Amino acid sequence: MLRRGLNRLLGGDESRVDSRTVYVGHRPSPTAPAFVPSKFCDNRIVSSKYTVWNFLPKNLFEQFRRIANFYFLIIFLVQVIVDTPTSPVTSGLPLFFVITVTAIKQGYEDWLRHKADNEVNKYPVLVLENGQRTQKESEKIKVGDIVEVLEDKTFPCDLILLKSSRDDDTCFVTTASLDGESNHKTHYTVPDLDSDLVVLNATIECEQPQPDLYKFVGRMHIHKDNQEPAVRSLGPENLLLKGATLKNTRAVYGVAVYTGMETKMALNYQGKSQKRSVVEKSINGFLLVYLCILLSKALVCTTLKYVWQSRPGQDEPWYNQKTLKEKEANVFLKMFTDFLSFMVLFNFIIPVSMYVTVEMQKFLGSFFITWDRDFLDQEIQEGALVNTSDLNEELGQVEYVFTDKTGTLTQNNMEFIECCIDGFQYKYQNLHMEVDGFCVTDGPVSKLQQKAEQEKEELFLRALCLCHTVQVKEAGQGVSSADQVDGLDVTSAMEQRGFIASSPDEVALVKGAMKFGFTFLGLECKSMKIMNRSKKIEAYELLHVLNFDPVRRRMSVIVRSAEGETLLFCKGADSSIFPRVKQEEVDRIRMHVERNATEGYRTLCVAYKQLSNEVFARVDGQLREARLALQDREEKLMAVYNQVEIGMSLIGATAVEDRLQEEAAETMEALQSAGIKVWVLTGDKMETAKSTCYACRLFQRSTELLELTVRTLEEGGRKREERLHELLQDYHRRAVQDAPPLKGGVTRSWSSAAQEYGFIIDGATLSLVLNTSDAISSSHKNLFLQICQNCTAVLCCRMAPLQKAQIVKMVKNSKGSPITLSVGDGANDVSMILEAHVGIGIKGKEGRQAVRNSDYAIPKLKHLKKLLLAHGHLYYVRIAHLVQYFFYKNLCFILPQFLYQFFCGYSQQPLYDAAYLTMYNICFTSMPILAYSLLEQHICIEVLLENATLYRQVAKNAMLRWCPFLCWTILGVFQGLLFFFGVHSLFGNSALQDNGQVFGNWSFGTIVFTVLVFTVTLKLALDTRHWTWINHFVIWGSLAFYVFFSFFWGGIIWPFLKQQRLYFVFANMLSSVSAWLVIILLILLSLLPDILVVVLRKPQGPYAQQKKPAGHSSTGGPQSFSRPLLMRTFSDESENTVL
Repeated sequence: MLRRGLNRLLGGDESRVDSRTVYVGHRPSPTAPAFVPSKFCDNRIVSSKYTVWNFLPKNLFEQFRRIANFYFLIIFLVQVIVDTPTSPVTSGLPLFFVITVTAIKQGYEDWLRHKADNEVNKYPVLVLENGQRTQKESEKIKVGDIVEVLEDKTFPCDLILLKSSRDDDTCFVTTASLDGESNHKTHYTVPDLDSDLVVLNATIECEQPQPDLYKFVGRMHIHKDNQEPAVRSLGPENLLLKGATLKNTRAVYGVAVYTGMETKMALNYQGKSQKRSVVEKSINGFLLVYLCILLSKALVCTTLKYVWQSRPGQDEPWYNQKTLKEKEANVFLKMFTDFLSFMVLFNFIIPVSMYVTVEMQKFLGSFFITWDRDFLDQEIQEGALVNTSDLNEELGQVEYVFTDKTGTLTQNNMEFIECCIDGFQYKYQNLHMEVDGFCVTDGPVSKLQQKAEQEKEELFLRALCLCHTVQVKEAGQGVSSADQVDGLDVTSAMEQRGFIASSPDEVALVKGAMKFGFTFLGLECKSMKIMNRSKKIEAYELLHVLNFDPVRRRMSVIVRSAEGETLLFCKGADSSIFPRVKQEEVDRIRMHVERNATEGYRTLCVAYKQLSNEVFARVDGQLREARLALQDREEKLMAVYNQVEIGMSLIGATAVEDRLQEEAAETMEALQSAGIKVWVLTGDKMETAKSTCYACRLFQRSTELLELTVRTLEEGGRKREERLHELLQDYHRRAVQDAPPLKGGVTRSWSSAAQEYGFIIDGATLSLVLNTSDAISSSHKNLFLQICQNCTAVLCCRMAPLQKAQIVKMVKNSKGSPITLSVGDGANDVSMILEAHVGIGIKGKEGRQAVRNSDYAIPKLKHLKKLLLAHGHLYYVRIAHLVQYFFYKNLCFILPQFLYQFFCGYSQQPLYDAAYLTMYNICFTSMPILAYSLLEQHICIEVLLENATLYRQVAKNAMLRWCPFLCWTILGVFQGLLFFFGVHSLFGNSALQDNGQVFGNWSFGTIVFTVLVFTVTLKLALDTRHWTWINHFVIWGSLAFYVFFSFFWGGIIWPFLKQQRLYFVFANMLSSVSAWLVIILLILLSLLPDILVVVLRKPQGPYAQQKKPAGHSSTGGPQSFSRPLLMRTFSDESENTVL
């Protein structure tokens, strides 16, 4: 960023003007008085966060912003500065461990970013310099360099296309890495350029860098000897974006206009906002409670110390006289110092190592999603992808799912079904029916088995063959699915060709026309050729393309026939076409369009208009003038488009089918059974989307649909605002006030007599509800939200991408802050994916923009069921148990230390040795809970998938509420009291050895600590339902390591350690039969509540319904596997019977 700022500073007035001037090939303009090369940003891409020099300070600053780390830093500094009862090592070593592990993880991730940056920056590229092809590193490209790019290579910066190896001066590009569109896009060279770029003398004037991928405004001044410079307009069709890939073109040459961090790709990169899971918020709440417990313990001990010392002879006994300095010390300063000492003594109640364990659990746990073979899609040979491991447990808390329709619920695989011409419906049957290939299936009753006029039929088919941006790729050029080219299944040499298009709809329509006898042969030198039914070639000169955009929702072409007729063909959505054609023609087509939409087909209307020479000359001049404008070019072009696309004649309409995704209906049904509310957000028309919702079983035939669209607002002849208020009040009364309350989420009761409601709203009406700020609008928004929350499913159609994000944000910020999940497959879904708590990308046909911006990516929608109901459920249960267990075991650890102060005169004497204090959380008790949190399956996966209602048992953060937290706290207090007073009763007579040797305070603490370690570890063993060899290894291994370390630290195994206070303490302790008896008895008494629960608990509900797969013993023991556990998938693990 600093480099970029300096470059801009040195670049003169670039930042103060709206345009920049680029000298092609760094050759000065002959009209310029003096050539002063401008300084622009270099071509280096920087996505890394740290450098070698700032890693340490920057990383430490970020880590100590976390409250727990900062707290332990303060405790460590207090131990260093103040005379505290424990060594600074006891706090410093765990803190150092946490900071080091986190720094290594973040440093490794940043090293990967540096590595990726270097791969891009050091990539070799070819640059034309003084007529010679020179190889350079990508980072050394400058604005103005002429760059050569070969087929299947990515563009190293943003280039203006100057020359192409194709004869028609075009090239094909895929921009999947930018906008998610994997289909081919056609780009054009600047017209009328010299083929020899060595002698080209030109300057480019264009806008300053801005992130919009679809907008570019510029013009090129071409200078020739003793001539006025020729001016050519530049638009998005001339701009090749960094990150895009060249396809089906041998080579192109372009001039660099934007480089490095000023390319559109870099400007579009936005770091994802930090998403925090509900578990992390619960941890912070519990942390505050334990911090209050810590403060109260320190305050109580400090107060009681001075109360006790106020008694005669207690403050200064005869054997411990005060020094002069101690007598003169300020009493309040002494009290504060004592308070800090008690804080240090009890600080281990705050589990700092829990953060590291949680991080490791999330990171390692995410691999189980990646390794799950059920997520492997055979078609693309890819499985699930985890981009954010921080949200694993959030998958088990989802309350709302927002899904796209096209490509997510449906396959985005378009197939031409039928068409309607002049009110007659035509459906293709087979190749051997009639000569013209048509079969009339139905139509107006009075015209049964009739056809439209042949002239209308041919005009309609010509429109399908001409009104598009499809390119033809001959079969001999190597049609492959990897290039996203749609091949044909017919056998003739003429028909064995592929079509390249930016939209699968266009390919489907061209294929449909081909089935009925009209074949598009391709575009050569602005000439579009088609073959008609008579096998004759027709040529049309392509004069202008009026590109599709989501606002107009239509596209047009202006062509000139061989007879000299100038024709405009237009196709688009019915809502966009109908107002621009003669109304008497609309009535003949409308019923077919509505019927096709109701059947779930995507419909487009086709119209045409014949232009006179005078009209075309005027339109041609206006288009050329608008395309040369540097300011407001889009608005000026839009005005010309709207002016020419009026008074058209409607020819007919088409119907294209987009099939449902595999198991889409079963997935949606399972989500609703799990209590999850499903909203469909789509840009499609209402009828098509409604049909898809019925097919996915989101709407049932018995569902009453509440419709809030422009059509319902216009009924009654009143103002829209008044009608909107009336409808909202009516729907609120029916769906909210008069309906019985929903319990446990939206679960469809098939036998229930209660009326189910579905809600439908369109984009225009949503704007009325959301985008005004007065009090009436606020009430409308609240009513709308309440209605939606009481409906079984919600359909939002005609949605813009921004509106999708607005819907998600509205629900996310509603009462109760429900957990939201968005799933989509295209670039238009990125906004709602980023807005939701959890974003899921589908690896579909619209590229990978949604996948890269998502938290998780799956190949198909059907995989969402297992991701939520199995993985999400288990991840939440595991991490919730981990969090509660950490607080519990630290309370058991520190409570005896607190009680011990009542028996040592509040002298801050530690109960445990410093080594035990340091290693309790790091070594002795950390691995069993980590293994548990990775491998536990309290319910096997088969049962979780079969009984979707189990998902509701852990909904709304059920395991991390205050009630379970209180139960764990009470258990910790009970066991802490038992540990201390149980061992205290043993020490009623401290001569516990045969030789009469007396046990001291370190023996007392070691016995308490031994009972503690064994109890909390065995407690976890009792909680484990799914045993693997890893669980056995870490549980019994941790206990064995504790015993080994105690012998080692006591000097038995390592005899040089004689100068420490636990010398031979552990060995002497084990030589006493009484100590053995008390240890075993206290462990059993402490675990008695858990043992009783396990023994007396009767299986209830779904837990009792778990099936025993074949091969299991009658005792329910898990079947042994020959493969190692880490090589098994969740599918394998689900075959184990749960105890």
